[in-house]
Amino acid sequence: MTWQSHLIVMPIVLPLVTAAVLLLFDERNRRLKMAINVISVVLQIAIAIELMIMAIEKAPEPMVYLIGDWPAPFGIVLVLDRLAALMLVLTSVLGLASLSFALANWYKASPNFHTIFQLLLMGLNGAFLTGDLFNLFVFFEVMLAASYGLALHGSGVARVKAGMHYIVINLVASSLFLIGVSLIYGVTGTLNMADLAQRIPDVAAQDRMLLETGAAILGIAFLIKAGMWPLNFWLTPTYSAAAAPVAAIFAVMTKVGIYVLLRLSPLMFGISSGASYGFGNHWLYFGGMVTLTFGLIGVVASQAMGRLASYSILVSSGTLLAAIGSGNTAMTAAALFYMVSSTLTIAAFFLLIELVERGQDAAANVLAVTMEAYGDEEDEEEEEEVGTLLPATLAVLGLCFAICAILLIGLPPFSGFIAKFVILSAILNGNHIAPNTAAGIDPSSWVLVGLILLSGLSALIAMTRTGIRTFWASLEGNVPRVLVREIVPVGALLLVCLSLTFAAGPVMRYMEATAHYLHTPEQYIQSVINTPRVGGKTENGK
Repeated sequence: MTWQSHLIVMPIVLPLVTAAVLLLFDERNRRLKMAINVISVVLQIAIAIELMIMAIEKAPEPMVYLIGDWPAPFGIVLVLDRLAALMLVLTSVLGLASLSFALANWYKASPNFHTIFQLLLMGLNGAFLTGDLFNLFVFFEVMLAASYGLALHGSGVARVKAGMHYIVINLVASSLFLIGVSLIYGVTGTLNMADLAQRIPDVAAQDRMLLETGAAILGIAFLIKAGMWPLNFWLTPTYSAAAAPVAAIFAVMTKVGIYVLLRLSPLMFGISSGASYGFGNHWLYFGGMVTLTFGLIGVVASQAMGRLASYSILVSSGTLLAAIGSGNTAMTAAALFYMVSSTLTIAAFFLLIELVERGQDAAANVLAVTMEAYGDEEDEEEEEEVGTLLPATLAVLGLCFAICAILLIGLPPFSGFIAKFVILSAILNGNHIAPNTAAGIDPSSWVLVGLILLSGLSALIAMTRTGIRTFWASLEGNVPRVLVREIVPVGALLLVCLSLTFAAGPVMRYMEATAHYLHTPEQYIQSVINTPRVGGKTENGK
């Protein structure tokens, strides 16, 4: 093994060691803790990019790391492939943006912010790298435990109330996770993902119902995290009440559920799974469409920007769930591109909301909504100024808001348009769960196309209304005080979305290769099972 092979474990070890080191210093050493946290996150970005390069060079064969040099399926394995590398880069980029924003002021709101933040990154990275369900549960719990502290970060009745609801719901999800994993292990005798894929086709007919029950219960746990309707009632109040940098990093947490479904669906219930082929796909497909419908209605109905951003997450989740349930390789590739673009956009929007609302008065917002609904009864003619000087701060915030709006709506020339275009193209041209018939495209496919277009229309209505009320017809006229280091993370995330537009060709080729690899998991299975021990011996003693 080369030194680069050991980089696979670093996205887990580095934040764990950093969190432990940060605990050695009290809150009087804030600047030192801040510096350690920033250096760690920057190193994680560098490691994630290097791992992505390694995954591309090694493709289509994944890189397998045997913890303790114990071979699969008996030992703990970490698996690096294109999908895992993509999620690592996305997480580290969002981590740096959220941390940079928090360093302006938010990190002071409660003790041990830096330690909890590192533990959250550790849980996320571990969930993306692990190769077995048991350690997926371990990292899932580390991630959730850290998110509990971050959800309650700060003060306020609304934040504490939403945070407590969030904790209870995720404890229920953890219990369902354990029940589902226990049933699967009872039937197959293994929790290694590659070994599961080998054993599922051979499961006896009388045990298959128990296996699928365990998989369904396990799926519910991740659908709660992904936000599928009706399991998403916790998401909007939690995300809209969370501190801005916390909500931004939480944008990638919903994608943990999406990631696991992307990983396990073709692996456990792919074309080689026998009688269980395609299990759960219809539920994901139509459940995704219902979630998309619920999300776009919520976007139109939202009067507060925090709720608008939260419902936008549900629109994103619904679209991704429908794509996963389609079982179509082209849809999976398009969904991966859409996932990256929408996650970056919503994270930037959460950060921007805190800056925009900083200079607003809640009472003035209520009055603005009332006047919009019922009109202003005063008909006094006032002399209006011809031309109004727009302060530089509002101009910058307005530009960022406009870019976020374009991305959420899906208008050219930004990556949101490309993401929706490739999804619509895959629906109309690909073979999916509702296949194209000789008479034309299946009606459910047209419904999905209509919902995706309506989601753009709902975002157009909501963002236009909010933008006019906030920047054009504000009742207060106050200019918020914004630091340069607060607006830079927002601009950086939007710049990444812009770069996705210019690099759409190479990025889509990466996504297509990843989707093809996911839907043909034989290489994954063989690589994990057949990876030799570093210090192993053959029967001849060599």
